[in-house]
Amino acid sequence: MRKGLQLITILVMSFMVLHACTDAAKNTIVEEKPVVKKSLNPNGDSELALLMRKMFAEAKRMKKQVQNGEEVTVLLDHEKILSAHATEPKKAASAEYKTWGAAYLAGIETLKNATPETAETAYKSLVQSCMNCHKALCPGPVVKIKKLKMPA
Repeated sequence: MRKGLQLITILVMSFMVLHACTDAAKNTIVEEKPVVKKSLNPNGDSELALLMRKMFAEAKRMKKQVQNGEEVTVLLDHEKILSAHATEPKKAASAEYKTWGAAYLAGIETLKNATPETAETAYKSLVQSCMNCHKALCPGPVVKIKKLKMPA
């Protein structure tokens, strides 16, 4: 009988220890580490770099609209390309950048006002203006810009 009592005592104690451990695990607060998004730009993410990423996303959306024969909608304030803080402020302040920026903005206006028949030509011209500027001033995004081109 004594062995039976010892066995029951051991089982009860084991149950209590296991139960206490599982309750402690449930009450333990696990702090999640914040997700730190690594900058895509090796020089940091300037206001202009972030704006251009949004412009890229908008251009992809507009490309689909053109391909589907839909009216092209412009949602971003593209005028900010002339005033947004750049990674290299001297480049963005140059006459060359301002000329390319004005050409881009003219392309946006042309695309906004394009008919379904002229939208593809206007879109291709807009993408080419991006390509020209980046080839002249900041070649890093050229590979990404090529993804905006219409299929041949």
